[in-house]
Amino acid sequence: MMPSKQNRVKVLLFFDAGGSIDEHTRLCSQLFTAARYEFKHMEYYYFHNCLYEFVWKDNARRHHERIPTMEVLHRYHADYRVIIVGDAYMSPYEITHPAGSVEHYNNEAGSVWLQRLIQQSPYFVWLNPTPEQYWELAPSIKIIRQLFQNRMFPLTINSISQAMKALKNSRLTFAKE
Repeated sequence: MMPSKQNRVKVLLFFDAGGSIDEHTRLCSQLFTAARYEFKHMEYYYFHNCLYEFVWKDNARRHHERIPTMEVLHRYHADYRVIIVGDAYMSPYEITHPAGSVEHYNNEAGSVWLQRLIQQSPYFVWLNPTPEQYWELAPSIKIIRQLFQNRMFPLTINSISQAMKALKNSRLTFAKE
């Protein structure tokens, strides 16, 4: 008798919540449900538009029960595979400038937080539910793709397979500017 195989990959998921991503909620929910049963070690957090100094576990309570992003980065080490699910559709200022967030005053640009995430967990991908044919129309998607070293994949069955291969086979690190 052989024990069944268990997936020992550790996954850290970040879901965009609110705004333009709402039209993709059903698809993202299906992804989360499938992933929850696939991975033994999976943690998830929500954010809005871009990663900033706080994330949350319950989207309905996001203004009341915030978790410092730095705490999350210190809790989950480089052996976690990071998957961000979001449409990356926002004002470019939300990524590139302090005080660019539409929800609160952020002292540091979203790109600073994304760079910290990449440096902490060099196995990373971004899954985008927006059809790829529309990506070039949004400057924010171009910026995120560049930050993520073109490791953005459409949220389709074939592309999820490509993203999982990228998480498994390739270790990229953020180039400091």
